[in-house]
Amino acid sequence: MSENNLSVPIARDIGGLRAAVRNWRRQGLRIALVPTMGALHAGHLALAQEARKRAERTVVSIFVNPAQFAPNEDFARYPRNLESDRAILQNAGSADLIYAPGAADLYPDGFATRIVVDGPARGLESDFRGHFFTGVATVVAKLFVQCRPDFAMFGEKDYQQLLVVRRLSIDLDLGVDVIGVPTVRESDGLALSSRNAYLGPEQRTIAGALNRVLDSVAERARAGVSIPQAEAEGAAALISAGFDRVDYVAVRDAWSLAHLPAFTGPARVLAAARIGNLRLIDNKPV
Repeated sequence: MSENNLSVPIARDIGGLRAAVRNWRRQGLRIALVPTMGALHAGHLALAQEARKRAERTVVSIFVNPAQFAPNEDFARYPRNLESDRAILQNAGSADLIYAPGAADLYPDGFATRIVVDGPARGLESDFRGHFFTGVATVVAKLFVQCRPDFAMFGEKDYQQLLVVRRLSIDLDLGVDVIGVPTVRESDGLALSSRNAYLGPEQRTIAGALNRVLDSVAERARAGVSIPQAEAEGAAALISAGFDRVDYVAVRDAWSLAHLPAFTGPARVLAAARIGNLRLIDNKPV
């Protein structure tokens, strides 16, 4: 059911969501979906603003998806404040409906289906978080089926996820145009993320180096430095900057994320590195 004491209503179950969608469809309106896990920031608002350009109605979903967290990850402490998120969307005027389902709406008793993805899901994040893209693909497919949007907005910060979801929509004939939205960054270039709040002052200074190192790797690859050398230099630079561990620095094909023998066209440099217990990811075009 929906709560309407503020002008951005909340649908807390599938019935409330579908009632709103049916009403909009009767009016011939296009619908965009912005899937989020809440803890909204300017990056999420950029997604919603892009949705406004393409559709007459925008749904922002807020659901912290347990299926994409491993047992040792931060599901329990992931920030949750629905009323704060609602106020942010209200002040920005960037949503017509918040869809905030409970776990039972996405994973009811007896739920036994998972979507296994390949293609752009192979390697990189999958090498370190083997569960992740199955969890993402399953919940996104559910949200697409429940909302039936014309468009769905995903940030380029999670570039591999963007390509996986785009492939998912095509392969399963879901009919959703998956739109990538450029990364929103802080003044030193750090990509906005809800997890940035976990950074202490010293860690925050170190984190700002990630963006600069990615730019350097991209520049070196464009200049003709071999891709393995540019990647190795980038990983070493992150360690020198204070990161505790580098999971990967990789230059890949921009559309498939396939390995590149040499830089010959559109590519992306992607990285994941850890400061203490916090893992940061980012990417830049080459």
